[in-house]
Amino acid sequence: MSLMTLKRRELLAGCGVLLLVPSGALAQATTTARRLNLRNQNTGESFSGPYRDADGPLPDAMADLAKFLRDHHANKEGPVDIGTLDLLADLMEAVGQSKATLLSAFRTPETNAKLARAGLGVAEHSQHLLGKALDVTFPSRLPDAHRKALDMKRGGVGWYPRSFFLHIDTGPVRSWELFGRDLSHLFAPGVRGHLRTVADRMRLHRAIARKRLTGSP
Repeated sequence: MSLMTLKRRELLAGCGVLLLVPSGALAQATTTARRLNLRNQNTGESFSGPYRDADGPLPDAMADLAKFLRDHHANKEGPVDIGTLDLLADLMEAVGQSKATLLSAFRTPETNAKLARAGLGVAEHSQHLLGKALDVTFPSRLPDAHRKALDMKRGGVGWYPRSFFLHIDTGPVRSWELFGRDLSHLFAPGVRGHLRTVADRMRLHRAIARKRLTGSP
C-alpha cells in the first residue's frame, strides 16, 4: 500500500468519513480518475466529478458523497462504501449512461423500521443500513442495466419495472423483482398507501413462476 493511500485514509478519518473499502477494491482502481454524475431525487442535490483514482478514494469527494448519500429523512450521514460506488460506475459504463438519479442510499435503523412498518417492502436487515445499497434510475436503458447487474454477480439486484428503478448492493449475491405500483415514491415525503412486504411478493412471484413452469396451481 502506498504512502499516498495511507495519508488519504488518515485524512478521511480526520474528516469523520467512515469509508468502507472491500478487499481488493484498491487493486481494481485504474490509473485514471473514476467519475460519477449523480442527482438526488429527494433533495435536489448533485454530485459530479471524480471520486477515486489509482491511489484510492479522494477525501473531498468522499466527504461530499457522505452528505449526498445521507438519510434525508433523519438528515444523518452514514458510511460510504467504495465498492458500491465502483459497482454503480461500472454498471453505468456498461450500459452507456453518463448520469444517474439516486432514490435511496444510506438509511438509519429508525428510518428503515419506519418504512418497514408502513408495509413498503423494506427488508429488516437491508444493505441500506450499512451504506452498501443504492436505488437508482437512468435516463435510458434501465432494463439493460438490470440484466447487466445480474450478469456481474457482485451483490444484490432488485428490479422495479413499473416504478422504473433498480436496486444494487454489494451484499450477498441474490435478486428479486417487485411489480407494485408507486414504489418510486417510497423515498419521497408525503407518501401514503400500504404495499405488500418483500416476503409476500416473493411468495407470489414464486407461485406464478411455478404455475407457468408446471401448469399446476
